[in-house]
Amino acid sequence: MLKKYPMKLRPVTKEILWGGDRLKQRYHKHADFDKLAETWELTVRPDGMSIIDSGDYTGMSLEEFIKHAPGSILGTNGIKGDRFPILIKFIDARDDLSIQVHPGDSYALANEGELGKMEMWYIVEATENAKLVYGLKDGCTMDAFAKAVTEGCTESVLQYVPVKAGDCYFIPSGQVHAIGSGCLIAEIQQNSNVTYRVYDYNRRQADGSLRQLHVAQALDVVQIRTDAEVQALRYEAGPDKHGKTLCNCQYFKVKKHVTSVDGNTDFFVSDKSFKSVLVLHAENAYLEHDGTRYEITTGDSFFLPSGMGSVTLTGDAEVLVTTVN
Repeated sequence: MLKKYPMKLRPVTKEILWGGDRLKQRYHKHADFDKLAETWELTVRPDGMSIIDSGDYTGMSLEEFIKHAPGSILGTNGIKGDRFPILIKFIDARDDLSIQVHPGDSYALANEGELGKMEMWYIVEATENAKLVYGLKDGCTMDAFAKAVTEGCTESVLQYVPVKAGDCYFIPSGQVHAIGSGCLIAEIQQNSNVTYRVYDYNRRQADGSLRQLHVAQALDVVQIRTDAEVQALRYEAGPDKHGKTLCNCQYFKVKKHVTSVDGNTDFFVSDKSFKSVLVLHAENAYLEHDGTRYEITTGDSFFLPSGMGSVTLTGDAEVLVTTVN
């Protein structure tokens, strides 16, 4: 009989030239290289696979576990498409990331054989003066953007926003964006790795080569939206009724839960979707289910199969809980 319990996941580590060391120093991640840019905390992809790291199924890939009984594990929402629906990461930017844009589903499927990419960023840490690229300057037209890109002055038309820990940003497909140096973020996204780089500061990789740009594709998919239009997409599947919902787009819903030693938080894992629990902070904290306590620590990622019922978060903790819409 299939056993359901909060399953701790082993992250996939990624080295990229702009990465830092905070994920190793403060979030208990292990890597044999210095620039730990990303840890993929919930992933079912050929280029990165979550491994169950606790309980009866320790050592089994999440893909293998799902194959046992996909519907009862992922839920009715989680099996709508032809692949695992979401990808969750920690990202540590010691340096600026490239200026980039992601396509929507129709363009990505037609041109890349991949899904498009909507994503949400939660700022876990930010150094003084940290910022993001979040869209284009007010009044910038597509023609002006294309001209700036082709003439090598892309930065002149970008909108930069200062950030601090606790901020949250929704990035729909088609929006120009970039993570700035000093940001450590949690990223929840569609399960896609299609990125079109517009500009990369003429940086060179370890072998001396420039990273590939994808200007033609980027200009195909860039969209200019108002703040109201972005917010409408962010809460397309329903509004934030209780001040905890960070995003409720057509693909996923993300809530932030904070508990202290004096209280706890209950959430219900229904038959509609599995839940991901990404631990931003934990001290003497636990997930409790069916009479058993599961210790959680800062940086942990847990997969909760659909249909588990009630789960209680206790102790001093801050977590992001993601479900599939």
